[in-house]
Amino acid sequence: MITEHEIRYGDDIIRFTLCRSDHAVADSKRKVTIHVHPNGDVQVDAPNKASTEEVKQALQKRARWVLQHRSEALARQQHVLPRCYVSGESVFYLGRRYVLKVLEAADKQVKLVGGQLKVYSDPANPGLVKEQLNAWYRKQALVVFERRLKAVVEKAPWVNTAPNWKLLVMQKQWGSCSPTGLLSLNPHLVKAPTKCIDYVLLHELCHLKEHNHSPEFYRLLSRQMPDWETVKGKLDGMAELILNE
Repeated sequence: MITEHEIRYGDDIIRFTLCRSDHAVADSKRKVTIHVHPNGDVQVDAPNKASTEEVKQALQKRARWVLQHRSEALARQQHVLPRCYVSGESVFYLGRRYVLKVLEAADKQVKLVGGQLKVYSDPANPGLVKEQLNAWYRKQALVVFERRLKAVVEKAPWVNTAPNWKLLVMQKQWGSCSPTGLLSLNPHLVKAPTKCIDYVLLHELCHLKEHNHSPEFYRLLSRQMPDWETVKGKLDGMAELILNE
């Protein structure tokens, strides 16, 4: 169940989305997990048995941390200009920055050539250029995610075979794992470095064993990727550029 709430901390109001789950953690002191998304939104995960007041108290204790991270996220967004899909703009693929080059052509296609991502299209139609570019990213994501998932699964002994997965554009998440074990992966993630892609895949694979963000979940994640927090920080720091459309 998902509901919207808010708390006050000094002169600030922190609005947050509360996501409840049936997967409760035995230790009541460890049952609430707080996330600040790259766009500044705050999400709190908690088991159904946690009262709203308990959740608010947990958030109140970490309010200073939340406000700091929210402020940093919003500050990064201010420096990102809306994309116009014209030649000269920067675009990303697997963590590398490329120069977008839009060329007039009847044969519509996208090619990665040297340091340029060339889109053969109609330069006077940015909407068409955007459509072609996003289609190219989806095509690349299908190949890259399939390859990286196989590599990550080999390092996850609790997974026998690679789970089913699909592409899903999300505004706040890089990936998710359904109760049935289906992974949803954001195609924009293919713009990030390979290590960041592996982190997201491993994060979701950990949910196949630990269906929440409990201490057990993070211990499992840390055993497979000890530097995951650094990798996550790098990915979150790039989020505004990667998700900018």
